[in-house]
Amino acid sequence: MNITPLALQDVIRIEPVVHGDTRGFFMEAVNIEVLREHGIDFTIAQHNQSRSQKGVVRGLHFQWDKPLGKIIRVIHGRAFVVAVDIRKNSKTYGKWVGEELSDENKTILYVPFGFASGFYAYADDTELEYYYSALYNPDGESNILWNDERIGIEWPDKNPILSERDKNARKLTQWENSPESDLIV
Repeated sequence: MNITPLALQDVIRIEPVVHGDTRGFFMEAVNIEVLREHGIDFTIAQHNQSRSQKGVVRGLHFQWDKPLGKIIRVIHGRAFVVAVDIRKNSKTYGKWVGEELSDENKTILYVPFGFASGFYAYADDTELEYYYSALYNPDGESNILWNDERIGIEWPDKNPILSERDKNARKLTQWENSPESDLIV
């Protein structure tokens, strides 16, 4: 695996070594020991999958209780996946990085605790897998508005398909003034 830190501290691009021939391919998508060798202490507590149509934005989602990191990969289609630093004491607070993940490039993104994440689906039936470091807790999670001007994510589509929850998410300023924001350091 090729492990590359991105512009935001602790967000990592993982490029697996793909062994392919006329029959197909094989690759290690997640190898906990390799991640630990690169300073990523990750235990898989939950494995999720989503499917989205072209033009869908999901996010920006995060969980503070229990602290939740994610390993995200696209298994079908193509998506623009983003991570936003929501750690108030961080030098990169409110900054974002984005990576194109696809079933062709097989790139994987590690998003640690303290970051909100989301994605835009470039293609119909885009499927993502998420490995969570903690069990999902609906009472300890939230989201931030996908197009918050303070964050300034350069989404591929300015008028995406959104859930009601994501349309009505709070802004980063509202998040930082909430008591829960003090739990993310």
